[in-house]
Amino acid sequence: MSALSAAHFHDEAAAYAWVEAHVWPNGPVCPKCGAGDRIGKMGGKSTRIGTYKCYACRKPFTVKVNTIFEDSHVALHIWLQAIYLMCSSKKGVSSNQLHRTLGVTLKTAWFMSHRIREAMRSGGFTMMGGEGAILEADETFIGKKDGVVKPKNARGYAHKQVALSLVERGGEVRSFCIGKADTANIKPIIDANLAKESRLMTDQAGYYIALGKEFAGHESVDHSKEEWVRGDCYTNTLEGYFSIFKRGMKGVYQHCAERHLHRYLAEFDFRYNNRIRLGVDDAARASKAILGIKGKRLMYRDSSLDAESVIN
Repeated sequence: MSALSAAHFHDEAAAYAWVEAHVWPNGPVCPKCGAGDRIGKMGGKSTRIGTYKCYACRKPFTVKVNTIFEDSHVALHIWLQAIYLMCSSKKGVSSNQLHRTLGVTLKTAWFMSHRIREAMRSGGFTMMGGEGAILEADETFIGKKDGVVKPKNARGYAHKQVALSLVERGGEVRSFCIGKADTANIKPIIDANLAKESRLMTDQAGYYIALGKEFAGHESVDHSKEEWVRGDCYTNTLEGYFSIFKRGMKGVYQHCAERHLHRYLAEFDFRYNNRIRLGVDDAARASKAILGIKGKRLMYRDSSLDAESVIN
């Protein structure tokens, strides 16, 4: 039986019940005043599905309030289908594909996908690594910066968008948009995310030389000399992550405005950090995405939507 045949993907009442079970594991909580004891479910033919009333502040509410679903006219079971599709597709799902599959407009599909990426964005986190752990740091270049035209016959990556990724071998990856690949942009991110008791593996970019001295050990491979592996020194874990990321961005999404890159990185980070190898299947990945919907209401005006954006 297909996973998409589950009741919450097709029945609105079942969809509300499924989301409520994830968002309110101990019962409904009023998003207005925070009360959880004086809550009653509203009934009647004219009452919307999943509506509750808080008798502390006298306000009605549903599980959609203060989440990525708030004020959306798209049925909740359609939202759950979109989340499952984005969580189960290794290289992502284009807005055009969501538009055709879900039967919503292209504009709606684009905006839904960005709301879902917001749910995938990690909140608080602990330091990566520790004594005996091996970390990798590397950056990649993709697309072009907003408003920047590549000079004719120019070489280099000055016109490209830059993403810095950090990974703990056998663990999670974290990716960041940076304006330029240099010490000023990379050091604060490494200081805030990587435990200095770890061993750090990088390529031979100059900005890693000084940064590496702060770690228990620092080794690098020289890609310019076709050196990719030396013992346990390599950045192939990140190279593998970048290969999936770039195949998705070029083959599925095709275009990414610079102001949206952080959300696409969050999407690929989320799937990597909740991969099969770590015991997380497609259904469990979708459930984890639901846990990130709270407090992440992305307003339409905040998404900086323009005609160029809605092409993937």
